[in-house]
Amino acid sequence: MTHNFNCRIYYEDTDAGGVVYYANYLKFAERARTELLRSYAINQEVLATKHDVLFVVRSAALELLRPAKLDDFLRIETEVIDVKAATIMLEQNIYLENTKLCNIKIKLVVINKKFRPIRLPEFLKKVFSKDGC
Repeated sequence: MTHNFNCRIYYEDTDAGGVVYYANYLKFAERARTELLRSYAINQEVLATKHDVLFVVRSAALELLRPAKLDDFLRIETEVIDVKAATIMLEQNIYLENTKLCNIKIKLVVINKKFRPIRLPEFLKKVFSKDGC
């Protein structure tokens, strides 16, 4: 299942030419991942304090295909690709209407507050499984 998140491009997101600065695509993707969790009533602060579970980005591969510009209204699609014991692979595509602007592949690692990798808890495995997402 694919989760969708929309965002508008503001002046602060662009460079001097009115084009979205490349690093901001990663910010949009982060917001979309947070909203994916929220759609399943998962609060990251509660995960950290109650369950000692944090997600950190291990790697990110960004491919820019076309530029986004000031006032564009983007759709970020997030799909869980793979779930392993302590990692989650996601693919995020950013669209302007039906035109793909950006593809991002993200590998998340599940860690505890001591910054040590841990196994993904069962309740989260169900959320991130193909049936859950």
